[in-house]
Amino acid sequence: MRRSVLCLLTALSLAGCTAGGGVTADPPPAPGPAPEFRLVSYDSCEALLTSVREAAKRAVTPWGLPGSRWGGVPLASAAEGARATGGAADTAKSYSGTNTHEAGVDEPDIVKTDGRRIVTVLGETLRVIDAATRRPAGSLHLGSGMHQLFLQGDRALVLTGQYGMTMFGGIADSNLRGYGGPSSTRLRLVDLSGEPRVTGQYEIGAELTDARLADGTARVVVTSSPMIDFTWLEKGTDADRIAANRKVIDAAPLDRWLPAYTADGAGGRIDCGQVSTPAEFSGTSLVTVLSFDLNRATLGDGLPAAVLADARTVYGTGPHLYLAHDDGWRGEKAKNRTELYLFDVSGPRPSFAASGSVPGWLLNQYSLSEHDGVLRVATTTGQPWNREQRSESTVYTLRRDGGQLRSLGKLGGLGKGERIYAVRFLGPTAYVVTFRQTDPLYAIDLRDPARPVLTGELKIPGYSSYLHPVADGRLVGVGQDASDQGRVSGLQVSLFDVGGTDPKRLDQEKIPSGWSEAEHDPHAFLYWPATGLLVIPYTAYDRGQQAGALLFRVDAGALQKIGEVNPGGYPRRSLVVGDTLWTVTDTVAVATSLTGGPQLSRIGL
Repeated sequence: MRRSVLCLLTALSLAGCTAGGGVTADPPPAPGPAPEFRLVSYDSCEALLTSVREAAKRAVTPWGLPGSRWGGVPLASAAEGARATGGAADTAKSYSGTNTHEAGVDEPDIVKTDGRRIVTVLGETLRVIDAATRRPAGSLHLGSGMHQLFLQGDRALVLTGQYGMTMFGGIADSNLRGYGGPSSTRLRLVDLSGEPRVTGQYEIGAELTDARLADGTARVVVTSSPMIDFTWLEKGTDADRIAANRKVIDAAPLDRWLPAYTADGAGGRIDCGQVSTPAEFSGTSLVTVLSFDLNRATLGDGLPAAVLADARTVYGTGPHLYLAHDDGWRGEKAKNRTELYLFDVSGPRPSFAASGSVPGWLLNQYSLSEHDGVLRVATTTGQPWNREQRSESTVYTLRRDGGQLRSLGKLGGLGKGERIYAVRFLGPTAYVVTFRQTDPLYAIDLRDPARPVLTGELKIPGYSSYLHPVADGRLVGVGQDASDQGRVSGLQVSLFDVGGTDPKRLDQEKIPSGWSEAEHDPHAFLYWPATGLLVIPYTAYDRGQQAGALLFRVDAGALQKIGEVNPGGYPRRSLVVGDTLWTVTDTVAVATSLTGGPQLSRIGL
């Protein structure tokens, strides 16, 4: 028998589980329950299996489940694959860390430094560079896959998204077969005190969604889909195919929904007692939060906590972890809303704390921000090209009330006929960029979260897809220049004054036919407050291909170009250690002065 859990605190704690104008500010809605977001748990694995089968049968298409290898209707998420991140550097350090969303909450990346060493996971090898001597200090072969890492003291956690068949103890697990994407996530704890060596391993048959590291504990979010083989009927109608697929679902055991894992060589599978479900779900996706204490020499089983939902956007504040996804799995029945799940991660094992929803879809994690106990969310509804569902964007505020994230207020009508391209919440202020032909930069006062107020708007050609705060009430925007008709023409770096009532653009730099990885992955963006150094990687195709890292000094009113680093390839990351600027490509790491200058060291990767 299914047991409704009105207080969401038990959902993942496992303790009680036995198995463009016209902007409008609306008054806050009357508080009330949101029963569609209650989580439920089950008295038995059989009850869970019955529930997931029924949900999957409602969602199945003639081609299989949404997201399956037969296609179906893809799980729609505006944030899927968009991993835009960024944050201010710590001015107390003598080195630049990864550019992150929130101070004190690290994000995985391909290059890390702790000031003593630089660690890269490019290609198939982890490499260590001694920052003081500027010489190689060790390497470790990782094999194929998409690698990222965290640093914690003398340890690194390497996170790898792997493709295709995965072996557990030399035996192929059919629950891990790939469907055109990463079929498993592999984690390796690496000791860096000498020659790099692996001291702990964990692997799970689920896709790596994202991860955060705070206070020495890594929270790794993975997402899996039911591994169910559907047989295509050559003859018959779509109704016949759906009926046949439902029979396949009825025969599928529960372990088709629960991914297998190995922890330091010991095999296991997510247990049904570690799974909860929303009262309404598709049965097509399971999201699991894993926790690893990086101060230990081994990884353990990750203390898994799972919910039958999707998660394509992850946002962390330290004690809290938010997962968000829209309801695109409903297809034509979609309500065009984003569901929000709040986890308390202040303890060793995550516990579900609250949930809620807002209309529309997110751009990326920067669409979320928690400030003084209030969650702020920026979404777009509709589509710019759809005249029947004209798009516009809205900023919502929500506050936790027991197990609910309840609405406080909203400011709507932003960028009608456009969509959001960038968001930045800074303290009690939000900055939102929308675009179709011109770039409105909106400034929104959120000091009273129940009554957001539009305080300014700047319309200029082009758009910024990443916004970064600098000194004296300034913002740097990285994006694309465009004509009055909205046709993009190349990389654009802008300096905005947002200290007054209306935003103003003070300066801009253009690279015709140029593009920067920092537009979509601000881990590639570097701002060093100590000297006002701004580093933007670029590639351009004007009169032949060229690539490098542009160096600017940001002052109160201008972007002053002071140099350029040309390492002989596209720069993936830039970082500062002391008075040295490191520029890293896929094949080489180059050390220069902070103004570019002659190369001090060049190390092959």
